[in-house]
Order: sequence, then structure tokens, then C-alpha cells
Amino acid sequence: MTFPFFAAPEREASSFVGFAGNRIDRQAENRTDDALEAALADPRVRIMQSRGGRIYLKLNGGGFDAYFGLGEARAMGAKLADAVLLGLSAAGPVVVAPGALEPEALPDGIKAIDHRSVYVQGLVGEETLGELAQGAALLSWHRNHRFCGRCGGATQARIGGYKRVCAACGAEHFPRSDPVAIMLALRGEKCLLGRGAHFAPGVFSALAGFIEPGETIEAAVRREVLEESSIRLGRVVYHASQPWPFPYSLMIGCFGEALNEDIAFDRKELEDCRWFHRDEVRAMLAGTHDGGLSIPASGAIASHLIRAWVEAG
Repeated sequence: MTFPFFAAPEREASSFVGFAGNRIDRQAENRTDDALEAALADPRVRIMQSRGGRIYLKLNGGGFDAYFGLGEARAMGAKLADAVLLGLSAAGPVVVAPGALEPEALPDGIKAIDHRSVYVQGLVGEETLGELAQGAALLSWHRNHRFCGRCGGATQARIGGYKRVCAACGAEHFPRSDPVAIMLALRGEKCLLGRGAHFAPGVFSALAGFIEPGETIEAAVRREVLEESSIRLGRVVYHASQPWPFPYSLMIGCFGEALNEDIAFDRKELEDCRWFHRDEVRAMLAGTHDGGLSIPASGAIASHLIRAWVEAG
């Protein structure tokens, strides 16, 4: 007899979202204080460089290459003392280091492109994009935790960049991901979509918000939808998750059963919020909406939630 929880497709929904293609062996149980040095001494090491939310990419035969050899990285002044070991790939160790050069100072054939554009434009492969998410999140965490939250003393990176230790009080600090609930409220043939003032023109998306301490995923989904739209939810089901390196979040995608239809949205959070019929959303997906409305880019988990619902009807 098959356990019903394992009756889903072998490739789960989370594997189709952007930033989810990471195949790194993180070596989580084998990290030592000399792990980074050992990786940099390996002739196979590949180094990604990131500065100010931009990754350095080499133009390579009409495409882009996100990896540099040790000699190339040193020649560009990469801050290897502040690098982080992501782990082992099939091709060898992968390291991410803070870049030293401003975009205008980069050598010919190398561009500094912001992480979001790399993802939206599909400039690198799925595995590289996943490694970028891991590296970008870790570098952001290190920038934000240079001092101890307990005593204020300076902290130092350990075990390849997966821990910081306070030199004054000995407190240990570990990287964390901030959980965010993103949800599509459904009622019959309609789904609830909203847009923030910072969205691109015409784009509507699923509602989202941070999960608070002591809160379950389901409770956060219900609270955020109620706060932002006055829509009450009954049943909540999980669909997929997505690493989101802006700066280090984990998006947790759910569907929620709406119990009412009367919207009173929070204008501090949203510029607009409304119900959309499945046929209208189908036109948004196809790029044929009469009003020119659309949904987020295909790699975003919001897009996957919306597409999964449309295709199920």
C-alpha cells in the first residue's frame, strides 16, 4: 500500500521555481575551520564574485560564465579572506567572495549584473542560479552580522563561513533564512491578487508577508490575508517553497480557501487588490489581457501558484 503523502509527482513543485536548481553538496557535517583554505588550495576551485547585489559575469561565447579561477579572482582583488565555501559540485569546490571592483573598473569582457536581472533574464543555468542564491544570501548575512548581538563585540567567520564567533564573549551566530508566507486565496472560479506601489506597471501577484515568531505557516497565511485584504481563510494547504536571496528569505507558497468575498484592502501595503476570474488570469498568463495586466515572471513562486491553479481548472 502506498503512503498517500508520497503519491505526488516525483519532481515536486518547488523544483520548478527560480533559484531552486542548486545541486551543491554543502558538506554540512564536515565543515572545519580550515575548510575555506582547503577549498582555495584545490586546483578545481571555482569562485563567484558579488558586490553590491551584483554578480560578476564573464562574456563567454555569447553566454555568461559566473565562475573564476583562483588566479583570475586574485588579479581582480577578490576579498578571499571574507569568502564563503558553498560546498562541492561535480566540478569541484565552489566559493563565493565579495568583489572588490566597481562595475566601471571591471576588465573588458566582464559585467556586474544585479542578481534579480540575472534571474529574470535567465542569464545563467539553473544550477548556477541556485548557487548564486546560496552565495548572495550568505554574503548578505555576513555583512549584517559583523558584530555580536549579545555584547556588541566584533565577530569572526568560522567553518567556511557558516558560523560567526564573537571574539569578546564567545557567542556563536549561525546563518538563518527569514520565512515568508506567500499565498493565493481562492473562492470558486476566482483568485485574490494584489499589487504594491513598487510593482512593474500592470503586474498583480499573490499576497505575502513574513511569518512571525511562534506562528505556524497556516496561521501566518490566514493573518496576512486578513490584514491585507479583510478576506478570511479556512483551509490552507502547502504547495511549494523558493529560496529568495533578497536578502535571505525562504518563500513558502500556499493556497487558502476564502470564506468571504468583500475586500477592504490595506492601502499602506497595497495599491490595489481584487478578485480575478480564472479566464481573466488565463489571459494574463497568455499576454492577451484586455487591460494589459500580467503576473510576475515565470520563475517566481507567485507565478507557479497562479499557474498551478489556472491549469487545475
